[in-house]
Amino acid sequence: MNCKIAKVSSLWTILLALIAGAAAVNASTVGISPPVEPLTPERVALLPRSERSAWLQYLQHSKQQRLADKDFFQAELKRAGIKTPTEPQHDFGARSIPLGRDAAWYASTEARHIADVVVSFQTPAGGWGKNMSMSKETRRPGEAFTPNNVSKFLSPNDFDTPLEPEWNYVGTIDNDATMTQLNFLAKVITAVGAKDGAAYLSTFSRGMDYLFAAQFPNGGWPQVWPLEGGYHNAVTFNDGAVAQVVELMGRVAKGEQEFSFVSKETRARAAASFAHGIQCIFASQIIVNGTPTVWPQQADALTLKPVSGRNFEPPAQSASESATLLLLLMNQLSHPTAAEQRSIRAAAVWFKKTAIRDQRMERGPEGRRLVPSPGAGPIWARYYQVGTNLPVFGDRDKSIHDNMSELSKERQNGYSWYSADAQRALDRFEIWDKEHPESK
Repeated sequence: MNCKIAKVSSLWTILLALIAGAAAVNASTVGISPPVEPLTPERVALLPRSERSAWLQYLQHSKQQRLADKDFFQAELKRAGIKTPTEPQHDFGARSIPLGRDAAWYASTEARHIADVVVSFQTPAGGWGKNMSMSKETRRPGEAFTPNNVSKFLSPNDFDTPLEPEWNYVGTIDNDATMTQLNFLAKVITAVGAKDGAAYLSTFSRGMDYLFAAQFPNGGWPQVWPLEGGYHNAVTFNDGAVAQVVELMGRVAKGEQEFSFVSKETRARAAASFAHGIQCIFASQIIVNGTPTVWPQQADALTLKPVSGRNFEPPAQSASESATLLLLLMNQLSHPTAAEQRSIRAAAVWFKKTAIRDQRMERGPEGRRLVPSPGAGPIWARYYQVGTNLPVFGDRDKSIHDNMSELSKERQNGYSWYSADAQRALDRFEIWDKEHPESK
């Protein structure tokens, strides 16, 4: 890593430590989440000379595409004589796009209608917004590409304050967006054939180009592209976002099952993208005293160090996201290198070390609590403090706590602070470990 960037990154660590020390007088907080450093040409200039050009080109492409997307929409409004855009219905969009039906269903009238809606809501850049139904009406001229996703809990200097509230999440991999649409279109194209599904094939190709363009020079993906700023620019492991993209790239590269229609050129690009994405995942693994552990929820685009997400999502080791990544690595790498095997084993060791046993979550009048329960578990906290492996919890005021009961009631009850997600990864590891005997 470039020493200047390392120095900038370490300043945040020092700042956090100072804040945590000052907060020690008040037992309710152990730190404050810092904002994500902007991804700017000035920061890129601190990179080694050989890396700067790719990043500067990436930033320029993102800026131009964002302007082009907005210009397209303004021209559409003007042609339609509309001054105020209409807004699609807010919904958990991925649920309106079924991926588990029988293969024949994807040639049905119902499936093709959903595919038509998917085509109509593709952004000019080639991605999709999040949290909207894809099973109702097709997009009308002057209708926004995504519903209002602005948080209802914004406070001054909130990390979730959008750069432009009217142009928010226009193209994202958050909440299963873009991945779900591409997987669905592939099933429809396979069911109806490339000739009858020409419009779907064109949309699928543009969607793949969108993902290729959005991939960082270091192999990661931001949550939103074209770049929106803030934590949206970080490499986003949250909710399996990057993992889903990497998995899709791997399936497209193989050209198996519903992806058999994909061209050789796209398959080759997907194979390269997959390999680069895997490389970024390993590079983002948090190292403590020389030992790999697990992964953060978000990683800085340039340094790949843990960074904050929303106000209540601190820069920390993230158990749920790490369980998803560990499963991905074990399932997707048929011939992992010795170094990759060591990293996978180290993550499994960390999960075994941090498992919480004989306790369970209970909801009471004062909010959710962790209570003694012999034989219960194992479960894991959502976040662990890097270096201590102690559970930490964030609140909307950016404060970091070591006890969930100290959070506001809204955050206590409105977030998944504990889960058993990692057990599935450990179960898979027991099989993987036998398949890849450790060299002595």
